[in-house]
Amino acid sequence: MFLPDVEAHTEPSPYLHAIQTLKAAGKEYPQIWHLFAFKPAATEHLARFTQEIMREPAPLSPGIRELIAAYTSVRNHCPF
Repeated sequence: MFLPDVEAHTEPSPYLHAIQTLKAAGKEYPQIWHLFAFKPAATEHLARFTQEIMREPAPLSPGIRELIAAYTSVRNHCPF
């Protein structure tokens, strides 16, 4: 991560809990979760937007949207 103060933030939040759980299990997780844990009020709209785009009814099924997102992430060399 390029923002060490954001990554080191320890104020309790659901995203911090998820980060700690996945780290303890040796698993990867989206680095943006650090920003979500750092500024929950500022990022709640982004999280809600992402869920609507990925899960709400649309011409493409949620599975196809996930596949597109995964493919894009691989092409960008970032974990999905």
